[in-house]
Amino acid sequence: MPLLQTLLRLPARVLYLALFVTAIGLLGFGLYLQHVKGLEPCPMCIMQRYAFLGVALIALVGGLHGPGQTGSRVYAGLIGLGALTGGSIAARQTWMQLYPPEIPECGPGLEFMLESFPLGEALPMIFRGAGDCAAIDWTFLGLSIANWSLVTFSATVAFALWMLVRREPAR
Repeated sequence: MPLLQTLLRLPARVLYLALFVTAIGLLGFGLYLQHVKGLEPCPMCIMQRYAFLGVALIALVGGLHGPGQTGSRVYAGLIGLGALTGGSIAARQTWMQLYPPEIPECGPGLEFMLESFPLGEALPMIFRGAGDCAAIDWTFLGLSIANWSLVTFSATVAFALWMLVRREPAR
């Protein structure tokens, strides 16, 4: 119990920097899977990476800033929004993996969609996913990358909610 109490009493700065390191580690692992193991990310995977990057950058700013209680809540709210966005994409991809389309289509890549269509049209196409978004190319402990992404985003939302309601420990 003393270790848990110590962790709960850490300043917001330390907690945000720990989240930054975690998110960057996850992004690095995704790049490892892509460039070393040859797993090409689908458009939904790329959007999840952007969400992880957004969470990481907000956490870095929060860690460097060393905010007080109000600032910590602002950062927590922004991190929560980023994690909810990424989590919704991961949830949609998880759903597609559980119930794959009957006729898998290889839709256009993310770069093509964003260059060829206005953002208002491209985003719904991204969230619908392509046939390759339902593919499960890698698993760990029985969970796909999308499943792990959903777990991680859910944990990040829980972290953000905790940071919103916790009292900043006395320094």
